Amino acid sequence: MSTSAPAKVPAPEQPGAGPAYGALDRYFKISERGSSLPREIRGGFATFFAMAYIIVLNPIILGSAKDMYGHQLDNGQLVTATCVTAAFTTLLMGVIGNVPIALAAGLGVNSVVALQLAPRMSWPDAMGMVVLAGLVVMLLVATGLRERVMNAVPFGLRKAISIGIGLFIMLIGLVDSGFVTRIPDAAHTTVPLQLGTDGHLVGWPVLVFILGALLTLALIVRKVPGAILISIVAMTVLALVINAVADVPSWGLTIPEWPGNPVATPDFGLIGDVSLFGGFGEVGVLTGVLFVFTVLLSCFFDAMGTIMGVSDEAKLTDAKGEMPGVNKVLFVDGLAVAAGGASSSSATTAFVESTAGVGEGARTGFANLVTGGLFTAALFLTPVATMVPSQAATPALLAVGFMILANSVKEIDWADYTIAIPAFVTMVMMPFTYSITNGIGMGFITFVLLRLVAGRPREIPVPMYVVSAVFTFYYLMPALGLT
Repeated sequence: MSTSAPAKVPAPEQPGAGPAYGALDRYFKISERGSSLPREIRGGFATFFAMAYIIVLNPIILGSAKDMYGHQLDNGQLVTATCVTAAFTTLLMGVIGNVPIALAAGLGVNSVVALQLAPRMSWPDAMGMVVLAGLVVMLLVATGLRERVMNAVPFGLRKAISIGIGLFIMLIGLVDSGFVTRIPDAAHTTVPLQLGTDGHLVGWPVLVFILGALLTLALIVRKVPGAILISIVAMTVLALVINAVADVPSWGLTIPEWPGNPVATPDFGLIGDVSLFGGFGEVGVLTGVLFVFTVLLSCFFDAMGTIMGVSDEAKLTDAKGEMPGVNKVLFVDGLAVAAGGASSSSATTAFVESTAGVGEGARTGFANLVTGGLFTAALFLTPVATMVPSQAATPALLAVGFMILANSVKEIDWADYTIAIPAFVTMVMMPFTYSITNGIGMGFITFVLLRLVAGRPREIPVPMYVVSAVFTFYYLMPALGLT
């Protein structure tokens, strides 16, 4: 895949196009980026359905934990907070950043908040730590440091980050669908995953996923517009029928069942329930700073990897692999972290599932208006929004993961081992550690070490030294007794 700026391709004719569409087209540069309004709309829907699980999962993760006083967050309030923040930040990213990158409560960092921060302080204190991390991210953007770090990443490692994300979302799709499952620790085996349940593909949900994957790939091969969205809708309908006529023990987080009452009343009770510096009084200044640093590191590099990967796949990067106007995108992302803390939904960050929308042809922030609008609707229609089972949505991740790999793997200089080996480490560590941040950190450290060993220290950008040192400290924190 060429990384040169996309040519200005005239947009296809728009049904009923007029002055209103012309204004949208100019603002979002829809035609300039070779997209069209139908593609952007389909992309917005595809992204929402691919990430709608967060409306259910984030409340489960945060709601199952207790703070140091034994308090638990209300599930209904968490659903509202999750939807509000996802809608607000996704719309903001679309209008200001003009990229098809949706945001919601970040998986991984919400576990840090629930399992590391909350048990040591109150919930408002823990969310205050998240707000502080977001403010630091915005400060780094304002000083230009975050953009310099992104631009300092060598081209080969940028491609490796994209590939790692592709592999990661493929694994997410396989796991969330139940096509592969975790082998319990009680099994006393070094093999972490297995095919289906007990090594066999059993049950209607897995069949829905398999049919969805085959349908998605077949439509892509046939170059059918809306392939991903068509598959999601078709498999949701099939799941509804199966669930109505068959005895299905479990679909996972979401059950494909038309709700008796599709309307839900939002509860905004958690919005603004934050103590900005109270946590420092509970755990001390040093521990508090380390907590903020932990949240900051995860948000900073998870989002950086996602933004780089999605923008590259959407062909929004130039010949150097850099994205024009990235500072706006990074600032909104930092604001999203703070907004997540302020709403008590945990840190909000860029979602890798945005690649589902890109796979549908989304290239601009207009797709975010659709996704953000759907999150807004989910405030009142949460039962309907959470009706789509993961088995219907995850085939999109499988297909998009393949397309990312196909487009990026050939552009890495495999003859230069100081790039090839760090690239390999980056792309395999993301799925194997289930973390974009870990893949980036280990890849960066490997790159610096190998360039030094090869006697090429001048070919290492200064920000890479700094970031690698930060990651090294982060990984050594447990050994130093700082966690």
